Amino acid sequence: MSDMNVLEALAARRSIRGFKPDPIPEETIRDILRLAGRSASFTNTQPWEVAVVTGKTRDLLVEKLYQLAASGVPGYSDVPYPSSWPAAAAQRSKTHNEKRFATLGIARDDKQAREEVRLGNFKLFGAPCAMFIFMDEGYGPWSTMDMGIFLQSIALAAIGHGLGTCFQASLSNYPDVVKETLNIAPGRKLLVGLSMGYPDPQAPLNAYHSSRMEVDEFTRWYD
Repeated sequence: MSDMNVLEALAARRSIRGFKPDPIPEETIRDILRLAGRSASFTNTQPWEVAVVTGKTRDLLVEKLYQLAASGVPGYSDVPYPSSWPAAAAQRSKTHNEKRFATLGIARDDKQAREEVRLGNFKLFGAPCAMFIFMDEGYGPWSTMDMGIFLQSIALAAIGHGLGTCFQASLSNYPDVVKETLNIAPGRKLLVGLSMGYPDPQAPLNAYHSSRMEVDEFTRWYD
């Protein structure tokens, strides 16, 4: 385990999009989830349910999801994507996407190369482990805040073990297939999927660092 403290982990956290194939020991995954399970939740309701997918099941699910995406089957989600963003947020998103493709040397009109990048999501960027995060349909919107706290805790605990993560909305694009393959109990929403593994320093996209707003851009001070 890394001796990185929580402040260093917060500064180091980023989306990893290129992993080594080395398997993660089960005890490491268990420790990450044990620590994430300490996350705050409204009146201690702890709404999270997790499916950890490795080995043959990982390969089977990757094959199914990749084939659906590559065949152009329209995606859908238990949690609908935003239909629009505030102007400033839309600009940040646009700039982010432009810089990612620029890092890879992919031109704006190179549709084939852009499609290959998109499909890389469904191969987990080579990660040996995926997690799918579910929530019982009986929980309301407030509980999604608890889920966000839980997800951040997973990311930080993973860093403490020398691992990287990438939260991927794309992995929730075909929730029925995921639920059927993993035999998930009825009445669960698939919120998001994530890839986890040891970061590959040679992966081109791992050289990209997204920008962040300065504190005073999103904060008002009162004294």
